[in-house]
Amino acid sequence: MPPKKRNSGTTQIKEVKSAESVSPNKKECPELSFKKHRDKDAEFVTLCKSLHVTDVVCDHTWSLGKSLQEFMDEIADSQRRVWGACLFVSGIDLDVASFTVTQVLKAVNLNVKQFVALVKKLDVNMNTISTKVHSALTRLENKYDALLALYQRFEKTCRKIFAMAPDNPEWEALRSCWTMFLLAKGRALQKEDDLVIPFQLLLCTLELFIKRCPPDLLQPLYKSAISKFQSPPTRTSRRSQSKAKSRPLEPEVDLQLLKTLSNENDCNGEEVKNVYQTSFLAFLETLDLSRSPDFPQAKDLNQQYEDHYLKSRDIDGRLFFDGDETVLPSKVEILQEEKTPKKNLPDEEVLVPPQTPIRTAMTSILQLRGDLTSNGDQPSNNLIQYFKNCTVDPTQDVLKRLETIGQEFSRQFGEAVGPHCVGLGWQRFKLGTRLYYKIMEAMLKSEEKRLSVQNFSKLLNDAKFHTSLLACALEVVMATYRESSWRTGGYNHVGAGDPVETHLCFPWILDVVHLPAFDFYKVIESFIKAEPTLSKDIVKHLETCENLIMERIAWRAGSPLFELLKQEHGGGAADQVETPASISQPLQHNHTAADLYLSPVRPGRDLPPETPATPTSQTSSQPLNQPAGHTPRLPKSNSLSLFYKKLYRLAYTRLQLLCSYLLSSHPELEPIIWTLFQHTLQHEHELMRDRHLDQLMMSAMYAICKVKSVDLRFKTIVTAYKNMANTSQETFKHVLITEGHYDSIIVFYNLVFMQKLKTNILQYASTRPPTLSPIPQIPRSPYKFPNSPLRVPGSNNVYISPLKSSRMSPGIMTPRSKMLVSIGESFGLPNRFQKINQMVNSGDRSFKRSLDPSSAPKPLKRLRFDVDGQDEADSSKSGRDSTLILKLAEMSSTRNRMQEQKMKEDAESKKE
Repeated sequence: MPPKKRNSGTTQIKEVKSAESVSPNKKECPELSFKKHRDKDAEFVTLCKSLHVTDVVCDHTWSLGKSLQEFMDEIADSQRRVWGACLFVSGIDLDVASFTVTQVLKAVNLNVKQFVALVKKLDVNMNTISTKVHSALTRLENKYDALLALYQRFEKTCRKIFAMAPDNPEWEALRSCWTMFLLAKGRALQKEDDLVIPFQLLLCTLELFIKRCPPDLLQPLYKSAISKFQSPPTRTSRRSQSKAKSRPLEPEVDLQLLKTLSNENDCNGEEVKNVYQTSFLAFLETLDLSRSPDFPQAKDLNQQYEDHYLKSRDIDGRLFFDGDETVLPSKVEILQEEKTPKKNLPDEEVLVPPQTPIRTAMTSILQLRGDLTSNGDQPSNNLIQYFKNCTVDPTQDVLKRLETIGQEFSRQFGEAVGPHCVGLGWQRFKLGTRLYYKIMEAMLKSEEKRLSVQNFSKLLNDAKFHTSLLACALEVVMATYRESSWRTGGYNHVGAGDPVETHLCFPWILDVVHLPAFDFYKVIESFIKAEPTLSKDIVKHLETCENLIMERIAWRAGSPLFELLKQEHGGGAADQVETPASISQPLQHNHTAADLYLSPVRPGRDLPPETPATPTSQTSSQPLNQPAGHTPRLPKSNSLSLFYKKLYRLAYTRLQLLCSYLLSSHPELEPIIWTLFQHTLQHEHELMRDRHLDQLMMSAMYAICKVKSVDLRFKTIVTAYKNMANTSQETFKHVLITEGHYDSIIVFYNLVFMQKLKTNILQYASTRPPTLSPIPQIPRSPYKFPNSPLRVPGSNNVYISPLKSSRMSPGIMTPRSKMLVSIGESFGLPNRFQKINQMVNSGDRSFKRSLDPSSAPKPLKRLRFDVDGQDEADSSKSGRDSTLILKLAEMSSTRNRMQEQKMKEDAESKKE
């Protein structure tokens, strides 16, 4: 945690506080008149005057505060603090820059987290807090979380570098280092809530400071890390300006020192070097320090950051170094932050490091890079062979597509992150390219095994397949670097206007590669199955991407989803999008990306009898000999059918959760609401155009409660809805009414939903209501199996899971495990085998066996893994069963050899 306040920095702290009393635009803000506002509370006017607010902001805040008076018991805070929160809201809504966040925090004596929680409490009605204020509040909270994590890591790193304690007067010199980092971050980077690039920038700042620091203040590791030709300055030389000027110019970067910093902090050295040579050197040029032997004056840095802070109207990051109460987390938050997994027993060697946000990010990046070590920037020999086996070789198209997308990706990455970050964008793209090639090869091997073919010409010449696969690989890379995360809460909602800040959150990547979300969804499940080393966080991230596509992104105007639905409903499709009977059936996960991209035709049972079907993934069927005047029935789309199956399960899961919050005393209403909800999605899908799935869900709930005379208001619904995961206030505050016009969920219900479904809704109040829709089966997520530990049958406390990477620390891989055995690696102390034997033998089943010495030993169960990675316990019941299994295995082996021989003969005949 940040250190307590120290007296050594009194002068600079006074400078900061005196500057904070100045308004960002004081010259533009006329003095507030007590006479003009004598009708208002004197304490309120005094607060406004201290923050230099304008008359307009004062009046707006007073009106907002008065409207909240009846809810003060619900808000449960002091009047002065509520006024401070209202001033923040008014300043954002009116876009008047008269005070900073830190100034408000100090005026009402709250820290950042407490203030954010208070502002959220003000949203007592759906129109109290605007979406603009909510976005600004989310941005503030995320920026604070990032700064806190960076400062905590800065303090820990400095303790490892410098041979001095925080209470040492020399420690105060590090204030300039922290201030310089804040200034560099503010000028060089645009993405405020990022962790990885700012941390790399922090290492660059430390490199600059270390090589200008007297050697007697450095720990031995860093004293020896400074290059031999680099002569560290002495204290006397720093006091003598003339001697400092006479010293020869230093190299721009000490590569050895930078490498040591990178290695000690689990960073990739090339990436840190890239940040130094682009973003950091460009920043130093603005200070005229790129080749200066001296560290900048603290007063100059302080003044430049002061200007930046006042202009941004944000948090004063210097207060972290002071341990100021406005930026200190509460004791509960500190305990949660410093909470570590269970540590090993005292006699064990491996200790589990604390999983802080930055350490977690660095570990994920190391794992991704390690998994791709053996993969190059070019296709492997196996992949090249697949390309050559195609009727039309796709190699040139693949390479050209990569070059085009790579240039666009790096350009837009630079625009989003910082003007000098295009090179970092190329590094991210190269990682994504390696992952793209790796997954493609794994998919093709799986398809070859499934179909016994080697010519995938149609799939490998499908541009949408390649673009989707590449986009998914790039999304995984950015999510690993924490650049595409859901913390921002600011993924741009349909029609919600421009985001508060440029970010890389999904679906940013779809806009870069110009890919419809409906096409992207087809590759997600196959991607996860093809890469079992993906971390749980990344799998969860991709699952969230899929949910976002189903609930809103795929329903944007212009999406190919609407064309498919048009064919299904109005173009003579063979059947409904999804029959009611199929809703309750288990969701099968035996489809592949090739099925969804190339085989929009279902098996022959879905086609009319006179239409022959070719059930292969390489060909499509066409109706033959249709009677004259008969409209051909179009085949059903595999991708659309799967989309709706998943959509129904997502919709019912969210509805079930919302009903558990609101209608636990009326369980009979849930299936009725689901019937209306499902009917809307199937027959009135135009209501989803440029809208959100949850908007229809909340409207259906309100409608059924209305006709069933259950008192449930929209205010109650949205209050419960805000407690659900991955929700945004814009969903119920910013709903499309007509083209270009948006309003609240209430207006949408009255003017759109009710008008469209009035007849259907009223049927539920009659004596003969519609037949209830089947309830979807909600299976275990198909995306969780690659990483879930599997229990060994017959044991209550022994689990196994695949080893992802031999280079990872066991403590990092399994932070909560009591013991880890990694075959092929150093095992540690010899008594661990004894402990494992004791653990296994302590199971209840083994104990019961030991009580009955006369009982014959039973054969142990074997653990089998099926294709999808799930486990199944299968006991050997008899020798006859074992013989049968061996015979089947022999037959399978013989068949495989015959197929391989036939393929070789076919290949030789083609050559001849």
